[in-house]
Amino acid sequence: MFVDKAKIHLKAGKGGDGAVAFRKEIYVPAGGPSGGDGGKGGDIIFEVDEGMRTLMDFRYKKSYTASHGEDGKKKNMYGKDAEDLVLKVPPGTIIREEKSGKIIADLIKAGDRKIVARGGKGGKGNVHFKTSTRQAPRFAIAGEFGDELSIILELKMIADVGLIGFPNVGKSTILSIVTSANPKIADYHFTTLTPNLGVVKTKYGDSFVLADIPGLIEGAHEGTGLGHEFLRHVERTKLLIHVIDVAALEGRSPLEDFTKINDELKLYSPKLADKPQIIAANKTDIPESLEKFEVLKEKIIEMGMEIFAVSAATNNGLEELFTYVSKKLKEVEENYHEEDIEVEEKLYKYQNEEKNQFTVGKENDIFIIEGKFIERLIHSTNLDNMDSLSYFQKVLKKRGIIDELKALGIKDGDIVKIDDVEFEYYD
Repeated sequence: MFVDKAKIHLKAGKGGDGAVAFRKEIYVPAGGPSGGDGGKGGDIIFEVDEGMRTLMDFRYKKSYTASHGEDGKKKNMYGKDAEDLVLKVPPGTIIREEKSGKIIADLIKAGDRKIVARGGKGGKGNVHFKTSTRQAPRFAIAGEFGDELSIILELKMIADVGLIGFPNVGKSTILSIVTSANPKIADYHFTTLTPNLGVVKTKYGDSFVLADIPGLIEGAHEGTGLGHEFLRHVERTKLLIHVIDVAALEGRSPLEDFTKINDELKLYSPKLADKPQIIAANKTDIPESLEKFEVLKEKIIEMGMEIFAVSAATNNGLEELFTYVSKKLKEVEENYHEEDIEVEEKLYKYQNEEKNQFTVGKENDIFIIEGKFIERLIHSTNLDNMDSLSYFQKVLKKRGIIDELKALGIKDGDIVKIDDVEFEYYD
């Protein structure tokens, strides 16, 4: 099944906690602190796999969590860093941050990779908190939380040539004839609901990837008829074959069809309208089509484009069309560069803003402090040790939390709650 869009949730690994330990060697009667640091949490990395053509792997599994870093150990031994979680995606995958819709990564070619969620740093062991007045610190710092976010994966297929046109003009039939692809074909609108890919091989040994883009309609640039879902697959093609029903079996004018589709391309992205086009006037096996073809041909030539009379029903003209397409593609590729692929928004560096944020509030008579960093701090604090409590209060004051508590009217003896820990406040 072809899947070109998926929403998933990522949670990078938490850093390992720092250790509280002391030297106890037989010849060191007054050994100092020796707690090692925790290891780094695992990153979540996306990497292009050329063998993939769909986001199917993300259809059913919606949540991905990287491993946590190992806790620090005694004798100043660091905990191991966690292994990164590498997720494979097809070429042409765009990764968006769900809340803002901004692009985090645009993965185009083999070898492209991007760290989307960074693992938390390991916590510091008690060896770091020894001072001239604090010789035996009985506290360490917990590891940081990793990034956590929801993202949208979008696949923009990377094909050399795209077949475009109104629904039911014969694009799928042409694809099935000139490639080994087997698209669904029937005589009704929107038979093709997802893009299909195939490889065209000419009699001269040339080959290229051809994509059948689902039929466009008026208003596609605004999303009508799943327009946005279809149009994004056209963006990375190098050349377009515009298939037109020259027999006008749907009661439309071939020339109007040509104009309307190009209007939709221009309204969605001016760069799409500038892509080289070759016109395939299909259904010329129908007698009534010949007069309409001549009218259309005259207008197309005036525009400086090439037009071919073809019949998907009888295979007439297809060999000539694709021989020319192959030749034209080589000309286009001479001036085509991967960096020319447009990224419609500036790449966005995701930052977990919640890491260092906190809120201070009051519920009934209890003062409540919330935030990831403050939860990490309270779980690092040894509430039975004065050195640890002193460090805890120092951090609260430095971050401005004490000032906010005072602004809310806190007094000595009032209850403060952080996560599941409650304690009495004393200035």
